[in-house]
Amino acid sequence: MGYHIRRFEPKDAAAMLAFAETLPEHDLLFLGRDLRHPRVIAAWVAAIDEGYIDSLIAEDGGTFVGTAALVRDPLSWSAHVGEIRLLVAPGKRGAGLGRDLLEGIYSIALERRLEKITAHMTPDQIGSVMLFESLGFRAEALLKDQVRDRAGNTHDVAILSHDIVRTAAPAR
Repeated sequence: MGYHIRRFEPKDAAAMLAFAETLPEHDLLFLGRDLRHPRVIAAWVAAIDEGYIDSLIAEDGGTFVGTAALVRDPLSWSAHVGEIRLLVAPGKRGAGLGRDLLEGIYSIALERRLEKITAHMTPDQIGSVMLFESLGFRAEALLKDQVRDRAGNTHDVAILSHDIVRTAAPAR
């Protein structure tokens, strides 16, 4: 396996920032905020403390190699829905780390009694799309030209969803 998964803690902020710096910009486009800024990490830590985000990290030899977060807003009309955000270091893809993180976050979604979970990604992230679909997620929407990278190029964002209420566990 070569990695250990645990909960993200406030003391991990600097390591998370260092991890985000290693990721290609394209991997971060679906997040809505640039994870390479300390203020974004600080807001993430605050949201964890407030109970709006549950987050896992994967470490290999003390270095972060992946993270997954379950984001929800209990005060919104969609309090029954959570959004999953998953990032895996390029060198660790295809080895089961993404699946392990996603299954861990799915378990947390069950604990939180969510009825539906969604994930956003660019449609060209074929590995991510295939991973989510293998666990029961299905395409629900495509938002054309939804995000703009630093060079000014626009990218589409795909939204996949999984209806927890209709399925007891993610498909394998």
